[in-house]
Amino acid sequence: QVQLVESGGGLVQAGGSLRLSCATSGRTFSMYGMGWFRQAPGKEREFVAAISRLGGRTYYADSVKGRFTISRDNAKNTVYLQMNSLKPEDTAVYYCAAKKWTTSAGANDYDSWGQGTQVTVSS
Repeated sequence: QVQLVESGGGLVQAGGSLRLSCATSGRTFSMYGMGWFRQAPGKEREFVAAISRLGGRTYYADSVKGRFTISRDNAKNTVYLQMNSLKPEDTAVYYCAAKKWTTSAGANDYDSWGQGTQVTVSS
């Protein structure tokens, strides 16, 4: 497992942007596919985006495609989620997660989770 720490959440107006970061410790970051998930109050945790170990492949939920971009910097042991054109329905706690070797859209497939960062989009 790896330790994950998210940052960058906050309050933003609809149409605005935020950039989330997820920093990890250790020298094994490139062994992990990374994912972002979110959970709104009263709802199940849902997949947002994922990126392969070396960053060559990315995957997005239909609800964020074209608005969000996932990226990673393996030299900095950090994965990012750039969120543009935010909508009130994007309001949730956002979590990053690590999965050894591959990626997945299934939350249960991930080995390690961060503590989450709150994103609130006002209308």
